[in-house]
Amino acid sequence: MATVTTAAPRIAVPGVLKHPVLRKLLLLALAAAILVPLANARWASGSWPVALTVDFSDQLTRASVWIIDNRDSHPLFVYFFGHISNAVVLCVRAVYLVLLAAGWAGVTAAASLIAWRVAGFRLAAGTGVALLACGFLGMWIPTMQTLALMVVAVLASVVVGALLGLAAGLSDRMDKLLRPVLDTMQVLPAYAYLLPVVLVFGMGVPAAVLATVVYAAPPMARLTALGLRGADKEVLEAVESLGATARQRLLTARIPLASKELLLGLNQTIMMALSMAVIASVIGAGGLGDRVYQALATVDVGAALAAGIPIVLLAVVLDRVTGAAGEGLGAEPRPGGRARWVYAAVAAVAVAVAGRLLGRLDWPEAWTLNVAEPVNRAVDWMTDHLYSGVPVIGGTADWAAHFTTWVLDPVRDTLQWLPWWSLLLIVAALAWLIGTWRTALTAVLALAAIGVLGVWTPALDTLSQVLAAVAVTLVLGFATGIAAARSDRVERLLRPVLDVFQTMPQFVYLIPVVALFGVGRAPAVAAAVVYALPAVVRITTQGLRQVDPAALESARSLGATPAQQLRQVQLPLARPALLLAVNQGVVLVLAVVIIGGLVGGGALGYDVVAGLAQGDLATGLVAGVAIVCLGLMLDRVTQPTERRAKKGA
Repeated sequence: MATVTTAAPRIAVPGVLKHPVLRKLLLLALAAAILVPLANARWASGSWPVALTVDFSDQLTRASVWIIDNRDSHPLFVYFFGHISNAVVLCVRAVYLVLLAAGWAGVTAAASLIAWRVAGFRLAAGTGVALLACGFLGMWIPTMQTLALMVVAVLASVVVGALLGLAAGLSDRMDKLLRPVLDTMQVLPAYAYLLPVVLVFGMGVPAAVLATVVYAAPPMARLTALGLRGADKEVLEAVESLGATARQRLLTARIPLASKELLLGLNQTIMMALSMAVIASVIGAGGLGDRVYQALATVDVGAALAAGIPIVLLAVVLDRVTGAAGEGLGAEPRPGGRARWVYAAVAAVAVAVAGRLLGRLDWPEAWTLNVAEPVNRAVDWMTDHLYSGVPVIGGTADWAAHFTTWVLDPVRDTLQWLPWWSLLLIVAALAWLIGTWRTALTAVLALAAIGVLGVWTPALDTLSQVLAAVAVTLVLGFATGIAAARSDRVERLLRPVLDVFQTMPQFVYLIPVVALFGVGRAPAVAAAVVYALPAVVRITTQGLRQVDPAALESARSLGATPAQQLRQVQLPLARPALLLAVNQGVVLVLAVVIIGGLVGGGALGYDVVAGLAQGDLATGLVAGVAIVCLGLMLDRVTQPTERRAKKGA
């Protein structure tokens, strides 16, 4: 007789709890109910406990004193760092002498002919006009000094970045080891590592070049690794089946397949190196950056703009030329292309020789234009008429005061009033809700490291400024990006404006901001918004324009209005790009935190600048590391992490 088995009854789980976010919220509520009373009983104060801090000032001070005492005698400095310093000086001087020997006509002709061969006549004409504009502004010699410095710095950055990227692209272990190193190099504020570089190499060109390399090499390394790892597997297998060695596969397959990523890395390295031109001038780089810095020291906006415009022109020209070279990599070579390169080189040499024979190497003084005076008059007019006393809307000084009173002060006071452990719980909850427990752990450890370093209070002041600046940047950036994505005309009008704002040195527009808003935390936020806005606009526009046209056409066929198409189709499908825009907004705002310390932003930015000015390695480096931890925490909180599906699930 057959036996009948009955299945054990299943416990019914409410449908609401099947959603992962709701399950996380339930667990967080349970954890908070247990931990909050315990933490409040033990640490009722909002400030970070002194017992949980570690003082690194003595160790860092001893290290800086040892470096200064042994810099001229220790073998490490004499036979290693000394040779590096001498090699950098010789390379920069050699490039500078070549540029001077070619003269303004030879340099302009050579650059224009290269642009013509790479991208055609239109870009060649633009390149020539850009270089001539540097001369008309009276900045030819400083431009050549900056160009010589950038050539050496970019070459060194490309070599270092390519080697690191090669190691990360060919080895998973090296990729894991190098990733946090590259993150630190890219997020650590430039001012924070200027002091260690100056301690080792002293003030001057070597320190400026090496600081630029630290800042500009990571993009080359990341994109090189990306290109090598993304090489077509079928091509690699075909090459391997022909008996090619690992070295042959690298040289004949991997690197050629990654050529576009390599050229994009070169482009990004150039942009980042030029963005360091002014900051490097603080430690003796000279050139255009030094002119900008000296003009800002005397509050001369016109002179700062006259020196800043050539930096923008160099950045735009190099960006267009390298971008055009990348687009032409996959195209069929034109007939006689090699011969045309020879003709272009001969023509450039002929122009340089002719200029030398005619004695026209230096830019004629009679051809310079004085733009400083009209610019300063315009700034004075804006200060007199917009700073205060504007009817109805009030002046910019009133806006700054209201923004500080209604936004910055409440946010800062709230952050500093909250118990430190509650902030850790909030960060853990946010990071876990949009990611995994590893994301939450990383964010909490980064925030806790700030307290351990003993800079909890100034870090929260900096955090309040960053949050306010990011909020304003995202509101303006998303609105402008949506407008540019929906109108080709708006995008064409915005492109040159965004180019100027994205390549203009941060110091240049700092003076107009101070002139309009005064000194304090509000102008620091305004400078951060101006610096971060172009990237957010570009990424938002690109993300919305790349939405599948079939999805939009389907929405139109169903009678959706443009606003409904935007809300229900474009924004959801462009979510990855919008999240990237948020991430870049956070990173770029943090990059201006240091600059904001110069105009009254205070907090960590001021500590970094004061550490460099006073030679205090402990103060400057600790504040710089705290900014890195702040950036890491904000990155984890703003970037969702998808949980990888288990194999076989």
